[in-house]
Amino acid sequence: MPLQVDIASILLNGLQQGAIFALLGIGLTIILGTMEFLNLAHGALYLVGSYVGLLVFRETTLSNGLLYSSGVTTLGFDGGFLVALVVVPVVGFLVGLLMERFVAEPFYDRPETDQLLVTFGLALIVEEIVKNVIGGNTFQSISPSTIFGINVAQPVDLPVVGLFPSWRLFIIGIAFVVIGVTYVAIERTDFGLVVQAGTRDSEMVRLLGIKINRSYSLVFALGAALAAFAGLIGASIQTISPQIGTERALVPAFLTIVVGGAGSVRGAIAGGLVLGVIISAMTQTYSQWAQIVLYLFVAVMLIVRPEGLFGSVGVDE
Repeated sequence: MPLQVDIASILLNGLQQGAIFALLGIGLTIILGTMEFLNLAHGALYLVGSYVGLLVFRETTLSNGLLYSSGVTTLGFDGGFLVALVVVPVVGFLVGLLMERFVAEPFYDRPETDQLLVTFGLALIVEEIVKNVIGGNTFQSISPSTIFGINVAQPVDLPVVGLFPSWRLFIIGIAFVVIGVTYVAIERTDFGLVVQAGTRDSEMVRLLGIKINRSYSLVFALGAALAAFAGLIGASIQTISPQIGTERALVPAFLTIVVGGAGSVRGAIAGGLVLGVIISAMTQTYSQWAQIVLYLFVAVMLIVRPEGLFGSVGVDE
C-alpha cells in the first residue's frame, strides 16, 4: 500500500508540473516550428505572467525600487485569482504582439545567432526592470482560499493517494482545460491548419497564396499568452522572484520540445508530462539527483530519437 500511495502522489505531482512544462512547450514549439525563430525571451513571458498574476491577485507591498522611492507602496487590482486567469493571458497576448512586431519580425531573415542575442538581451532587460521596479525580493506563492465558493484551502481525501491539496487539483484541471482548448484550436481549425502547414513548409504556404505573416503575429501572441498563463499557474504553487524566467521556464521549455519534437503540439504535451513525472519521481525519492536524471534522460532522447517523440521532418528537408 505505501508503494501505491507513492506512485499515485508522484503521478499527481507529475501532472501538475508537467502541465506547466506543456504550456511552456506548446507556446515555444509553435513559434519555433512556424517561424523558425529562436525565442530566448520565452522565459521572460513566464516571468511577466507570474508578476502580473501576483499584482492582480492581491495588493502587493513594494519594499524597494523606483515606485517605492516615489511614494507608491502598493500595486494591483485586488481582484482575486479568477480575475488573474483572464487578465494574465490577455496581457501575455498583447506583449507577444509587441514582441513579434518590434523584436522578432526584423530578425526573421537574420542568422540564428542574431535571434539568440536579441531575445536573450530582451529577457535580461525584463528581469532587470522587475528588479528595479518591484525589487529582488521573493514573494510567496499566490493561492486563494475559495474558488466559485468552493473551499480549496483544505486538502481532499483521494482514494489510494490519501490527503492531497485541493488547490493543486484545481490547478491541474484548469491547466489541462487550457491545453485541451489550445490543442483543438491548432488541430481542428483553419488557423491551426495554417500553423501546422507553416511548421512543415512555410514557403509552400506562401506559394498557395496564404498570408502567413498575418498568422505569424497571432502564433507569436498565442505562444506568449500560454507562457504567461504558465507563469500564473507556476506562481500559484511556487515562490516568485525575478530569476524564475530562466530557472523555471526557459530551460524546461526547450527540454520539453527536445523530448516531444519541435513543431509538434502533441509532442509538447507528451514531453511536458514525461518530464513532469520524472521531476516528481526524483524529487520524492532522490531529490539531489533530480536535475541530473532529467538532463540524462534528455541526452538519451537526443541519441536514440533526435527528432523527438512526435517530431517530423520538414518538406524542404
